[in-house]
Order: sequence, then structure tokens, then C-alpha cells
Amino acid sequence: MDLRKIKKLIDLLEESNLAEIEIKEGEESVRLARTPTGTVGYAAPTVMHAPVVHASSAPMPMQSPTEAATGGSAKPQGDLPDGHVVRAPMVGTFYTSPSPDKPPFVSVGQAVKAGETLGIIEAMKMFNPIEADVSGTVLSILGESGQPVEFDQPLFVIG
Repeated sequence: MDLRKIKKLIDLLEESNLAEIEIKEGEESVRLARTPTGTVGYAAPTVMHAPVVHASSAPMPMQSPTEAATGGSAKPQGDLPDGHVVRAPMVGTFYTSPSPDKPPFVSVGQAVKAGETLGIIEAMKMFNPIEADVSGTVLSILGESGQPVEFDQPLFVIG
């Protein structure tokens, strides 16, 4: 999608009373949304099956998969299963498999070796592998595929 079209969409959003606008052209899509401070968030065009990544001036709080499932707050990090915790090295979208039609990299109960890929995080259109830093057995998968993750968020427990 042309940058001039995106700028026109931003102007249209600013001039209207709309809170959000999403445009799709073929496999590309752009989603613009007003932030509470009145500025406009910009979403880069997507070309693959990956979700649109939003950039805004103010961080927006998100529920973790645990919060969404229970309707409350996530368990404190002290309630993690015993074992080595593999944490997210960056902010992005977490995936348990290389593509939607492929099986997950690992499953609970599977033995893994140090350096083996456990999952991936998409950040700025780059897919970054999350590797096991210890050998052992996957005791728990804490991240939900396709969901945003924060820096240092626990993703796996290896025992």
C-alpha cells in the first residue's frame, strides 16, 4: 500500500469522529486507531498471515492469556511451576509453530536440548526464534500462540 494513501487515511481519520479505521487491499491491510490522547496510531501494511502490529505513543495495557481465561489478574510469577523459566527476550507476537498449518515446535512433556527452538516471536516483521537455554523436559507452555507478549514475560518452564 502506498504511503500517500496511508497519509490520506490518517487525515481522513483526524477530520472525522471515527475512533478506528481498517482498510484491506488484497493481502495487505492497514488499521488506524485513535489513542486516548487524541493522536493517531499507525499500523504497518501486512503481507502474510501475521496480525497487524500497532505502534502508538502510549503503551496500552493488555490481558495475559491467564487474565483473559480467568477474568482476573495473572498469577504472580512466584506461582510458576518449579524449573527453569524461559522468558520473552522482546515485545512482539508469540507463535508456537512456524506457520498455522505446521505442528508446534514443542509440546508439554517433550525432552529438549539447549539451543533447540521452542517458539518464535514476531517483532517488526522479523521472526525471532526462542531457544531453550537448558536441556530438560518442557513442563509448561505459558504463552498462547498468536497473542502479544511483553519483554521478560514467562513463556516456557523446563525441568
